Amino acid sequence: MNLKNATVIAERPTKTVYRDGNRCVKLFVEGYSKALILNEALNHARIEETGVKMPKLLEVTTVDKRWAIVTEYIEGKTLAELMAENPEKKDEYLELLVDLQLEVQSKTCPMLNKLKDKMNSKISQARLDATTRYELHVRLDGMPKHNKVCHGDFNPSNVVITANGEAYILDWAHATQGNASADAARTYLLFCLGGEYETAKKYLDLFCKKSDTAKQYVQKWMPIVAASQSVKENEKEREFLLNWVNVVDYE
Repeated sequence: MNLKNATVIAERPTKTVYRDGNRCVKLFVEGYSKALILNEALNHARIEETGVKMPKLLEVTTVDKRWAIVTEYIEGKTLAELMAENPEKKDEYLELLVDLQLEVQSKTCPMLNKLKDKMNSKISQARLDATTRYELHVRLDGMPKHNKVCHGDFNPSNVVITANGEAYILDWAHATQGNASADAARTYLLFCLGGEYETAKKYLDLFCKKSDTAKQYVQKWMPIVAASQSVKENEKEREFLLNWVNVVDYE
């Protein structure tokens, strides 16, 4: 595969995403965990079989000793781009985001990793004192066990809308099976991390209304989700997330 004439779509510390004709190539940095890359591809293949609208996985390959995941390229704009271009329609797009998330969560995929297992592992890795980690493990253990598909990074930049209005969901690296409210808590915190507090509030209100979920129930997940998210080596984000970890009671 030659990416010399390909167009760079996105650049991240661990990967670069290219458009190569009608294909999308996610090229990881040399030395990136092979297990994580293969797990992402496996997640993608398994979710594809549930019927969720998403780009088809085409191949997993190497380019100049670097691993790459190749999928269909979906022509369109992300919901994040549409929200920025059409602020008067932001509420409409937010409603679509919630509807798509609920559609994903209506699926089951028994072979996916379990959300609770992943979060327990992340809490153990978090730079928190032993008492806080223990409390979070106990809280997580006491949360109801579900088996719904959870995207794990559901936000407007991971939804592409085509010219004819079809929605495709991208980036299944963090997909698990578990409690939908944990996934909602993650989306809420992602809006907050982006400084979009009003949008975060609207999102949570919409999610709880449409899913008939008590807001307090989603909020109970937030310290757990924040602790697991804090493992990422981003000090600014970590400081914000640890404020959530230390919150025990909610209004």
